[in-house]
Amino acid sequence: MQELIGQNKVLVDGCPAKASWRLRGQEKIEILGEIERPPLRAVAEEIPLDIVYEDDDLAVVNKPAGMMVHAGAGATDDARNRGTLVNALLHHFGALSKIGGEMRPGIVHRLDKETSGLIVVAKNDVAHRALATQFAGRRVNKTYIALVHGWMKSDRGTINSPIQRDAVRRTRMTTRRSGGREALTRYETQQKIKSPFGKFTLLRVEIATGRTHQIRVHLASIGHPVVGDTVYGAPSELRAKNLDSMALGRNFLHAANLRFTHPRAGEGLQFERPLPQELREFLTRLEGTTAS
Repeated sequence: MQELIGQNKVLVDGCPAKASWRLRGQEKIEILGEIERPPLRAVAEEIPLDIVYEDDDLAVVNKPAGMMVHAGAGATDDARNRGTLVNALLHHFGALSKIGGEMRPGIVHRLDKETSGLIVVAKNDVAHRALATQFAGRRVNKTYIALVHGWMKSDRGTINSPIQRDAVRRTRMTTRRSGGREALTRYETQQKIKSPFGKFTLLRVEIATGRTHQIRVHLASIGHPVVGDTVYGAPSELRAKNLDSMALGRNFLHAANLRFTHPRAGEGLQFERPLPQELREFLTRLEGTTAS
């Protein structure tokens, strides 16, 4: 309403309204139109990027944790629209595909803000459409490394619970509501850790679908939240008697391997990136406290 008043689009008894006016009753209020805002668009920023691969059609980038892929729908040209992967991509590459719109140029798929790892970006619309078709047809292989609380009952398994948005906490997803979208997650145990901070399992995870928060919500749904993921039930700190507490400050989830077909050349491409330093150091410290 303040924006409408500021643009002289509100009349009180035929006079342009002021935000300070108090209404007494019986006034005639007229709204003359909608708020006019400049179109939102991502802005280029000089932000360092770990570019794994690049050609005329696409790029593969190793995204750090803490970086949003793109700004939210309600973002404006302020801090909320700064520091995103899209902004960094625009600076490094200039032209990107336009299918995703002004706020999401080049973005074919996403990673959560606190998830690190590999993401493919389209430089033109032809490549974008071809890559999107591969994702929709489940022909893109995405493998993650996750550290979860507790020991898994079996060394490998499949979670196929449908996922949809939580009815109360709208920033969360859930498997507890009916009518969700199909989601399929496969996991395989890489290592079991027993420490004074508790039991943990290092997992190799593959997803056949790409739902929002899929790995995080699926693993939490079977009682094994990802370490550091306070949104889905993990503690913010690990505590043990006679030891300093441990805190990660991000989710222990990393997109380690990405396989797909080049949209123009038709050749198979595969990329891999190891765990980032902060995850390796956390794992080393946890292993160093392993109970005998």
